[in-house]
Amino acid sequence: MIILDQIKGQLPALQTMLKEAGESLDPAGLEAELSKIEEQITVPNFWDDQEKAQKIMKEKKSLENSLDEFNGLKTRLEDLEVMIEMAEEAEGSGEAEEAEMLAEEAQPAAESLEKDLESLKLKTLLDGKYDKNNAIISVHAGSGGTEAMDWAEMIFRMYTRWCEKRGFKAKLMDMNDDVEAGIKSATLLVEGDYAYGYLKNEKGVHRLVRISPFDSSGRRHTSFASLDVTPEIEFDTTIEINPEDLRIDTYRASGAGGQHVNMTDSAVRITHLPTHIVVTCQNERSQMQNREYAMKMLMSKLIELKEQEEKESIKELKGDYNQITWGSQIRSYVFHPYTMVKDHRTNAEVGNVHAVMDGDLDYFINEKLKQKE
Repeated sequence: MIILDQIKGQLPALQTMLKEAGESLDPAGLEAELSKIEEQITVPNFWDDQEKAQKIMKEKKSLENSLDEFNGLKTRLEDLEVMIEMAEEAEGSGEAEEAEMLAEEAQPAAESLEKDLESLKLKTLLDGKYDKNNAIISVHAGSGGTEAMDWAEMIFRMYTRWCEKRGFKAKLMDMNDDVEAGIKSATLLVEGDYAYGYLKNEKGVHRLVRISPFDSSGRRHTSFASLDVTPEIEFDTTIEINPEDLRIDTYRASGAGGQHVNMTDSAVRITHLPTHIVVTCQNERSQMQNREYAMKMLMSKLIELKEQEEKESIKELKGDYNQITWGSQIRSYVFHPYTMVKDHRTNAEVGNVHAVMDGDLDYFINEKLKQKE
């Protein structure tokens, strides 16, 4: 039977993928870590320090998710092996119809398993210090006025849609929109396991080629926007922030939020004078909450700066892309004269630009991760 032979041919590769994933994940090690955490939880005063307890519970959830994912794939592979055996027995007993039915049932199961094993394999590559963390992404419009600001808004929506598809929570931290169209900049907190690991390689300049809806002559335009990505990092005692090094400005928040947002100086902008790093937050209604989030974003950038202090220029880390122009892009999105999205680092490309703009970014993210192998 052709279908059965094909599935049997896939089986060794699936078994190898699961074995390699197990070697990378180390399920026994994860279970040992989980046992230690469960011991900590049973301590009577565990919840006295709420912040510390929440961090531990978050780590527990992450470990459980990893184990559940691996064990689930292991069970699915075992089930597939049983189905193949049953199909072989049925075929050997002359029960062709039963064998064919089992083979047809096993085929989609094998395809789905292969896809999910590949996804797990890529996740095992996310072993950087902050890869498990939430991510802070900031979109900045390049030069070009309304064209660039409209493109920045399109990019912002694309990543918001990607978050929804991945099951990540996307929280708007700040937005500086334009009166006519688009946004000058926007910052989003992406919450979920390995959010930073998946998004870190999206940092860079994104280029758009299209017939401009703002040009009455219908000419083709090229626009640029940049994406900055940093991990969300809790306060680190090794980083000292001198209050004298900060300039803190408050102002009225813009955009949605009702009367309260428009009539109070709740938005906060913090400038770290030694590095010229600027962070803003206007999402929360209270100035105190916005200041707390802004300080957290600043801390994340300063820790990243410390981690990469061997870099030649601070500008590489600030997300302040001074050259958001031709030749510096990591990816191009072409709407005219043909449709294509191409990543210039991996040469990965797809023709369905509209699906990509609707958040189908996994192909590009995964191809970049594969380069690590």
